[in-house]
Order: sequence, then structure tokens, then C-alpha cells
Amino acid sequence: MSKVRYRWATLGCGVIGHQLAEALQSLGGGLYAVGNRTRSKAETFAGQYGIPKVYERMEDAFDDPNVDIIYISTPHNTHIRYLLPALSAGKHVLCEKSITLNSEELMRAVDCARAHNVVLAEAMTIYHMPIYRRLKEIIAGGSLGALRMIQMNFGSFKEYDMKNRFFSRELAGGAMLDIGVYALSFVRYFLSSQPTEVLSQVKYAPTGVDEQASILLKNAEEEMATVTLSLHAKQPKRGTIAFENGYVEMFEYPRGEKAVITWTADGRTEEIAAGSASDALMYEVLDMEAAVAGERDDMHLDYTTDVMELMTNIRRSWGMKYPEEE
Repeated sequence: MSKVRYRWATLGCGVIGHQLAEALQSLGGGLYAVGNRTRSKAETFAGQYGIPKVYERMEDAFDDPNVDIIYISTPHNTHIRYLLPALSAGKHVLCEKSITLNSEELMRAVDCARAHNVVLAEAMTIYHMPIYRRLKEIIAGGSLGALRMIQMNFGSFKEYDMKNRFFSRELAGGAMLDIGVYALSFVRYFLSSQPTEVLSQVKYAPTGVDEQASILLKNAEEEMATVTLSLHAKQPKRGTIAFENGYVEMFEYPRGEKAVITWTADGRTEEIAAGSASDALMYEVLDMEAAVAGERDDMHLDYTTDVMELMTNIRRSWGMKYPEEE
């Protein structure tokens, strides 16, 4: 029996598009339609997954009365180009991170979604993986005590090819929008409130995008966080959340499956496991469909808005702009 209740179209058929198609199939359904800048690629993709509809132009998805939810996985500097007409056409939208280039674009999309009474959400894995929800339950139980500090590392090693999208200004490359969004979403998910004090440093790639960054944050509750990002130096994908009575270590976030709690008093460790990394897109699909049905709201657009505000303000403090912002 299918758990999929709505008809999905994907704009973009890269790695995430494939994962979405597989997730929908695992739930007993499938993609209804696909659009891509290169139609031949969309046709190949449709053949692979048995998708009945291939659009001549990606924009044709907005006028298709059979589409309920659109998943946007094009380069993130193109997101706003598709978000606004999709939302205006009454389509619910799940959009790849980073959902927009900056806060101004995001607020235009949020206002549009509200005006047309549709769900807008960022496909941020952290908000949907079961391990994070389980940790929130443990934290809410109070045994760990008050939150004090979060430490986040995320480092990739990308070949030093300035034509690669990771280093391209024209494709909104750089560490912040590509991997920083994960680290900051993790931080915001666990902090009690939005950070109000922010300090940062940046190292630029030759193209002018941020290759490496370090960020310090503090909120009104005096909870603090540190974030280190790199595109040309591998770091472990590790998050540490320190409380009065112990600390939590998360490994291989954002698609985490387990965490380890170390209790301060006696050094005892406790492993918490929930969910599967291979089912990451399935969790997003289920939450999105529940939100569209009005059954629950686990899409955390409020956190998405806070994180985009942080990223926008940090880039502005560096004086770093993309061509669309000049």
C-alpha cells in the first residue's frame, strides 16, 4: 500500500533528484513529473524511474494542474527564479538547501507562500532525521541540564578547480551556502533562541568565494556555538553539544544515525540510535506530505529563516556578494 498521497514533480535530476525518486518508490509511489534544463537528461531520468511526465521547460510544472508538490534541486542561485512562480501557482514546494541566496529572497518566497496558502520548506535533512528528534526528547527531559556550548566541524576536500561549482561565484559557490547551512541549521535546531552576537573570519578562494570560515555565536541565554568550515581541508563531520551534566557527540551529520552521550559525573557513555541515513529523503517526503495535509508542521521554516539571516549577515560583514546581489 502506497504511503504517498500527493503527486510530486522534481525540477532538476541530479543526485538529489535520484534520491527523491528512490524515496518515493520506497514508499510505494513514484514521481509524477520531471523537468530539467537539458530535456534529454530529464527523459533518461524519467525512463529510469518510470516517470510519466517530462516537461519541455521546467516552468511548465507550474501550470500543470496534476502537480501538488514541487521539489527544487537546481543550483541554489536559481531557486528564487522557480520558487516564486511555483508558489504563486498554488504549488507546495520543498526546496534544496540553501533555499535562497539571502534573507531578502527568502522573505519574498515566505510572503508568497503565505499569500497563496501553500507549504514552503527547505529540504534540510537535520530537521527530519529521527536521531535529532530523539535527542530533542532527551534534552527536554532535563537529565542533561542546561545547554552551554555547541561545537560544529564540517570540512570537505574539493579539488582546487576554480571552474568547479563549489568555487564559482556565478553558481553561488563557497563554504557558507554549500556546507555552512548544515552546521548552522544544527546549531539553530538545538539553541534555545537565535544568536544575537556573531563574530567570524573568512579565507577566500581565488574566485572570491569563501573557501574557509570560522564563526562564533552567542544568544540571549548565553548559549554559545563555534562553527568551522572548509572546502579544501577535510574535517570530521562532527557536532558536540555540551550541557551541565554531560555532552552529546553526533557523527556524520547531517544524515546522522547515532549519537553518544557522555555523562560528566562518572564518564559513563550511552549510545542513542534512531533512523537510517539511507532513508533521509523518505523522512523529508513523509514530513512534507504531513505538513501539506495539515497534520503536523515539522518543516521548521522558522529555523530556515533564522539560518538564512545568519548566513546573509555574516557574508555582509565580510563584504562578500554574488553577482545577483551586486
